[in-house]
Amino acid sequence: QRQLLQSGGGSVQGGGSLRLSCAASIYTYRRNCMGWFRQAPGKEREGVAVIATGDGSTHYADSVKGRFTISQDYAKNTVYLQMSSLKPEDTARYYCAAAQSCWSLASFDANIDYWGVGTLITISS
Repeated sequence: QRQLLQSGGGSVQGGGSLRLSCAASIYTYRRNCMGWFRQAPGKEREGVAVIATGDGSTHYADSVKGRFTISQDYAKNTVYLQMSSLKPEDTARYYCAAAQSCWSLASFDANIDYWGVGTLITISS
């Protein structure tokens, strides 16, 4: 079954931290790449971070480098996004996603074939 179950998120003041979790079915997890993209109202979708589930290599958007960390628990088929030093411009709906290709964040974003329902993240100033 192809599932991505998201949890976490919510609202926090600027400078705060939040963590997102995404539990995948084995089928989805073995797509090779799991990550997150976000979409703010009136804006285009933006890839945020991705991890290659096989070797653990990661890629980040420039806008989140040094503030966000993607990690995985391979035994649980779960990926995490730890978000720190949050800014109002991080406000968006965050989606967990899976793809077969992630040699770069752009390749991941272009090849997403499964995604979750999304979680709204709101950062107040």
